[in-house]
This record gives sequence, structure tokens and C-alpha cells, in this order.
Amino acid sequence: MKKRSQTRDSALGLVSTKSFPAIVGTADMMLKSAEVTLVGYEKIGGGHCTAIVRGPIADVRLAVEEGAKTAEQFGQLVSKLVIPRPMPNLEVIFPIGTRLAEVAQQQRGYSRLSNRAIGLLETRGFPAMVGGADAMLKSADVQLASYETIGDGLCTAIIRGSIANVAVAIEAGMHEAERIGELHAVMVIPRLLEDLEHALPVASYWLDQPERLPMLMPTPVKEKQRELVALPELQKVEFPIRKKIEGKEEV
Repeated sequence: MKKRSQTRDSALGLVSTKSFPAIVGTADMMLKSAEVTLVGYEKIGGGHCTAIVRGPIADVRLAVEEGAKTAEQFGQLVSKLVIPRPMPNLEVIFPIGTRLAEVAQQQRGYSRLSNRAIGLLETRGFPAMVGGADAMLKSADVQLASYETIGDGLCTAIIRGSIANVAVAIEAGMHEAERIGELHAVMVIPRLLEDLEHALPVASYWLDQPERLPMLMPTPVKEKQRELVALPELQKVEFPIRKKIEGKEEV
């Protein structure tokens, strides 16, 4: 009975932006402003990204409002939506079920870059992003975790490290990206919550994977050549042969 009540009182919240750093900052604010769970984010091309959360109706409404305010501060808000008591069929078809999020978390787990500050540098054009990433890596002790593309020529370099190093690296990356091409957006987040940690892309190089067990191969056994055993010599035994000669037996 309690489970049914929780289902009836749950809601989905969606906030859409036209920038990947903006959607990450929006999702971070949504998680920190209310008791909601980040289901994930959806990319539909043209630079559009949507963060999807779920939880009690009141919390989802608060999270969506705070997330929308954050997106507006970046000038990247496209739309927002709250769906109270979504129908089960809606959750089955669209990628908004909690089960899908749990499966994704179990498959990937944590990486060697977890629990560090994150910096995002978004450019319009791949060369500007690569040049910005190179400048960030050379200017501070940070690691390039991954990169993300969302269409419309927008691509984002994602770095991890201490908050001080990430801030220095982003500053250097901004100048280099502007020199090469078009800088679109930047974002620095000191501490990621667990939901957002699992949702962000991480290159497979950084993933902690269990060591493979040695493959057990059958050891070929060399058969010994069969030795010939000498048999004892047979004892010769003489038998008398009787011949019949002209009616007489001769021994």
C-alpha cells in the first residue's frame, strides 16, 4: 500500500538547455536543491540537452524551478516541464525509468577520477575544443576525463582535478579556445553528487575494471613410449615320432 502511494505521489521533472555545461550545472543545482534522483540526460541534436529527475511532486517542482533559474543565468534555458504521476507506459517507452539508471550505474561504477572537481569547456568546432583541452592539460595538474558532442557543432572537453587546478586550467582553456575558434560555455563544479557522477561520460581508460583471471589452459601430457617386454625363451622339448615301416613300428 505504501509503494502504491509513493508511485501516485511521484513526478518527473525536465529542464532543457542548448549547452552541455549548462545542462550539467542545471542538473547539479536540481540535485542540491531538493530530494530528487537524476535519471539521466537526453541529447536530441542541434545542441539541445535535457536533464531528467524524478521524486516526490513537491521536490520535483522545486528542483525544476531552481534548475531553470540556473539555466537562465547562463542564457541557455529552452524549456522546463513537471509531470505529476506519470503513466507507467510513459516510463517504459522513454529513457526515464529508475531501473535503467540503476543498471547504468552498476555497469560502469566509479572511475579513477571520481570525487574530484570537474571543469567543462564547450566550443563550437572541434579544433577549438582540442586546442583548449591541450592548453588546460599544460597549464595545471588536471586530467582530461572525456569529451561530449551535442550537435550544432558544439563539443565539450571535460577535465577533473582539484578545484584550484580546474579553475586555472579552465581559464587557460578559454583563452586558447577563443584564439582558435568560438568559445560557447564553461562550467566548474567543486563537488559532484553521486547521481551526477554516474551520469557524466568518462573515457574507458579511466574506468576501474577488475583484473582478468589467468586463462587456464589444459597442459598437454606427453605419453611415454611403450617399452617392449622380452618374453622368456620357451624350453625345447623333444617328442618321439613313431613311423610305421613295413608293418613294424620304428621309434
